[in-house]
Parts: sequence; C-alpha cells; structure tokens
Amino acid sequence: MAAMINRRTALLSGLSIAGLRVMTRGAEAQTSGQDQADLARIEAYLNSIRSLKARFVQTASDGSTASGIALLQRPGKMRFQYDPPTPFLLVANHGFLTFVDSQLKQTSHIPLSRTPLGILLSDRVTFSGEVTVTRLARLPGQLQVSLIRTASPGEGTLTLIFADNPLALRQWIVVDQQGKQTEVAFTNMDIGASIDSSQFEHQDLPTGGVGSSGG
Repeated sequence: MAAMINRRTALLSGLSIAGLRVMTRGAEAQTSGQDQADLARIEAYLNSIRSLKARFVQTASDGSTASGIALLQRPGKMRFQYDPPTPFLLVANHGFLTFVDSQLKQTSHIPLSRTPLGILLSDRVTFSGEVTVTRLARLPGQLQVSLIRTASPGEGTLTLIFADNPLALRQWIVVDQQGKQTEVAFTNMDIGASIDSSQFEHQDLPTGGVGSSGG
C-alpha cells in the first residue's frame, strides 16, 4: 500500500501541482522574429484543437510507467483512463482536476486554475498576459515550449513538445519543485474526435478517504 501511495503522490504532483523557477521573466521582450513566428504557429495549432483522443504512455521521475487513453475537450475537460492494473482515473471538468484511486478508495480535487494543465485546457491558449513563455527550443524536426502562469509561477510549468513540419503535439512534461518530472507521450492521436460528454463526469467513491487540495 505504501508503494501505491507513493505512486499516487508522484502522479498527482507531476500532473497538477508542479512548480519550476522561471528561467527569465523578460523572455517575451527578448524573443526574436523567428521565436514570435513559431509561438504564433503553436498558438494557432493549439487553438484549432477543440477535442482529441489518443493513447498515452506516462513516465514518472522514478522510471515507472503507466498507459491508457487520453480524452481532451476544450474548454476545461480532460480524462486520463489508465489501463489495468493501474487503478487510477484523472478527470478535469467543472473547474477541477479530480484524481481517483480505486484501490485506495480515495478521491482528490484540485482547482484547475492552479494546475499547469489548466493552461492547455483554457478556451483560448494565448502566450501572453496570464501565461508566460519561459523557454522555446528548436531541435531537429521538433519544437518545445515551456509555459507558466504569469501571476503564480510556483504553481507549475508545462512543456509542450511538438513534431514540426507539420506541427503536431507529441508529448508534454511537467516538473515539480523537487526536480521530479512526469512525461506523457501520445500516439494514435485523433484530433477532432467526437467524445460523449459523459466521459468527463464521475462520481466520488462512496467509501474510503476523500482528500481535497487547493483553495
């Protein structure tokens, strides 16, 4: 049971309550014309995605892995349904990110506005104002952009990794205050997938502990 609690803590921390020091608060002022063009392309790409369905493989900082099906519907809805024997479910809806551990019979709620994934699930993704770009990297055939909430950088950083030419989301990485990172890689992505809204609803477990985080 202790091992399951550790896995649950790492998962919830990695996906929702991560933090990373800002590399440079003046990043926007220092962007080049190429940076601005790439950021505009990424913004447009993300805002074109209103829903998606994909397979995912998640890797925690300790090397443990889990897989499953990811569903996303903007604004504000997401579901990570983990494959057995992983007893986890992660659902975003109604302004909260909810983590369910069916083995421990525990449910935890965190305001979506206090998670880095909330940036991606907003109705419109904008890399200015409420969101600050802390890093833009170009690798062969790949673009990476790291994001924080401008007013609360300690609440998390989200790095999105894209294949380029054509642009396509392939992975995201979240790093916590202790330097632990959770990577989520996607395959078989179906952008524009028709998703039943009931997939983003859930009921708290009727027995066992119910935890709540945030305020």
